[in-house]
Parts: sequence; structure tokens; C-alpha cells
Amino acid sequence: MWTGRFAQQTADLVQQFGESISFDWRLYRHDIRGSIAHARAQVAAGILTPDEFSAIENGLKAIEKRIEAGEFEFSTTLEDVHLNIESALTADIGPTGAKLHTARSRNDQVATDTRLYCREEIDNITLCLKELQKALLDQAEKHPAAPIPGYTHLQRGQPVTVGHHLLAYVEMFSRDLSRLADTRQRLNVCPLGSGALAGSTINLDREVIAQELGFDGVTTNSMDAISDRDYLAELLFNLSLIGAHLSRLSEDLILWSSAEFHFVTLSDAHTTGSSLMPQKKNPDVSEITRGKTGRLFGNLIALLTAVKGLPLTYNRDLQEDKEPLFDSVDTILLTLRVNSEMITAMTVHTDHCEAAASDPMLLATDLADWLVREGVPFRQAHELVGKAVAESLASQTPLDKLDLPAVDPAFKPEANEVFNLAKALRVRTNPGAPSPVNVEREVARWRAELGD
Repeated sequence: MWTGRFAQQTADLVQQFGESISFDWRLYRHDIRGSIAHARAQVAAGILTPDEFSAIENGLKAIEKRIEAGEFEFSTTLEDVHLNIESALTADIGPTGAKLHTARSRNDQVATDTRLYCREEIDNITLCLKELQKALLDQAEKHPAAPIPGYTHLQRGQPVTVGHHLLAYVEMFSRDLSRLADTRQRLNVCPLGSGALAGSTINLDREVIAQELGFDGVTTNSMDAISDRDYLAELLFNLSLIGAHLSRLSEDLILWSSAEFHFVTLSDAHTTGSSLMPQKKNPDVSEITRGKTGRLFGNLIALLTAVKGLPLTYNRDLQEDKEPLFDSVDTILLTLRVNSEMITAMTVHTDHCEAAASDPMLLATDLADWLVREGVPFRQAHELVGKAVAESLASQTPLDKLDLPAVDPAFKPEANEVFNLAKALRVRTNPGAPSPVNVEREVARWRAELGD
């Protein structure tokens, strides 16, 4: 490619060190699509004749078919996907193929390819996220009123419902969807035509190219356009946060599926056994999900580290953006799909959930609220209930069986009516609270929003 300037062949080790075709071959469809749009603009600019354009378009589509059929041999001596395709095109159609690269650089070419790739994968991830939300909704719809302890510090706090707990993750993933949509909008501008860094003296119609490729517009600074990797960092951050949410869900399911909790049973198809202990049923999907989140974080840090010290414009360090990108996309897609399957197949043991939620200590705050309604300031009510809890523990008497008036006259006999779990959940009707009515309403709202 640069034999006019260099007198020596590139050393074998340098070729091995610098090649990216072993991973950026995945951009072939996007590279071909961008090349066809670029060639069409060359016709309008008088660089190509219509017949030459037809030869290029047909040649590129034939190469695409060969790649998809596994009949195309990528060469590391040609470094990357761009040169492999261009070289094959020229070999197939002759000198016309050598005209294709007029008025573009591999710099704006790869920036275009990766934006097209990210846009497509954001759409795929969005679909998978929505499927996971629907799996959670299905379980929430089955258990809108099933009581379960809500925890802070992994200590029982107050009662909620299984449906309310699962809907919390639907909310998290909804924010992830919103961030993905924002990222998609920001990345959807076309850098093609920015050249190596300063555009070209041969001016192609960038707006027409952008329109053909489905972009909302064109980049407005050539130096920024070819060196910008913000959209990749933003996407990898989004995927990292999705991973964090999946990891939190995994931790809940790992706990819930343990013998100590026994709130859920994961299906045999989504668990594994032990090579030594025949009784074991391990929540491997959740554990691997938890582990892969660290991988997503690592990919984000790798990209940020690669770009943090780069002067404008293009530097070869930017080649290191693709492997973290591809790995994170592959990781999140598979993780979302397997978790959707697992949650759909999961069995919730409402009897064990309710037994755990029936601990009267979970309604200690409700007892303080009862005192407040009787005119006791909350801080004093908090102290009085604390005394009742201490007496319950000291006497080994369940809180709901305690002689509360004997603890303090502020308690009246009817205070014990607080210890009705179903009622305690039923009265939590404020927006965002876990009453069964609220849960059912939220499930219906999410069904409508997700189009299910």
C-alpha cells in the first residue's frame, strides 16, 4: 500500500503485531455498505462512471457473499478489513477497484464502520433487554401479592411483594434502554468524507452519503470526526452498567435459590451439578453473570486508558478500541439471553417467601407509624418501638404477642392490629409502594410500554 514511500518490506513481527484483521473482519458488512455509498457519491462527483460504479457495487456484493459463505480468505499481510476487501475488489474487477479509495482514508472509513456496527448492535441489545424485562414482568404478574422480606444491609427490613421486588429490575433496565437510545442518537452522524484528518480536495456530497447510510447528519469537524471514540466509551459504559444491574439481580437469585432462603428454584436446564457432591445444584448462570460484569468493566477501562493521552488526530492506539467493543457486545447479548431464559423457567416458592415475610419484626416501622397516628412524635415513637423490640428479644416473645401496653402506656391494645401482613401490604398504596394493586398497575403499564 505504501511501497512508493518505503524501500523495505514490513517485518513479519511488525505485521503480526499490527494486524487487526483477526478481529475487525466482523465489520465487513458495514465496510461494504459504506464503500457502496462512497462509490455512489463518486459517480455524482464525476470520479466514477455509472458502469464503473456498477462494477464496484456488484464486486463488493459478491465479496460479501463469499465472506458470509466462509469462502473468503482474509490475509494478515493486508492488515485490516478495509484493505482485504479493497484488494479483493481490485483483483476481481481490475483497475476500477483502485479508484474506490479516492477522497477517503482508512481513518474516516473505520470511524464510519464502527458507528454503523454500534448502531446495529444497540438495536440488538435493546431487543434483548426488553425480552428480559418481559421475563421479569411475567414473574411479577404471577406474584403481585406474594409477601417477601425487603432487605437493607442484607437484614430483614420491611415487607414487600415478589412482584414489587422484580419490578425494581424492570426499572433499572428501563434506564439502561434510555441510555442506549441516547447513545444511539449521539453516534448517528456520519464521519465519512473527513479523510485522514483534513477532508479532501475532491468534495463528495457528504449529506447524500449520510442519508444513504441512515445517519441523521454529518460530523462538522474533520479532526474530531476521525479521532472521536466517545461513542464507544459511552456504549461500553452503558454495557457495564447493564452488567452491574444483571450482577445485582444475579446476587439476589443466588441468595434466593440457597437452602437458607429457598425463595426460588432455578430450572435444571439453567443450573449445574458438582463433580464430587451429587446433591448439589449450583446457580452457575448467575455466578458467571456476576463474573462477566468485571469483564465488561475491564473493557471500558481498557478503552478509556487507550484514548486518555492521545493528541489529535488519529493514532494507531485507536486500533485497540475494537476488541473491547466486540467482546462487550458479545458478552452482554449472551448474558441477557440466558438470563431471560432462566427467569422465565424459574419457580417462586411463595410459601417460603411468605413465611420469611411473616416475621413480626418486619412490621416494627408500621407499629411506630401507628403511634404517630395516635399523636406520638416519630422520634419518640421510634424509641418506644425500640424498647418493645428489646423486650421481645429479651423475653423471647414474638413482637406481635408482646403485651405492648406493659412496655409503655402509649401503646393501646388495638396496636396489635398492626401485625396483619396482608393489610400492611394492602395499605401501601402511595405511588411506588408495594401494594398488590400498585404492582398489578405497574405490570399493566410496563406491558403497554413494552408492547406486550
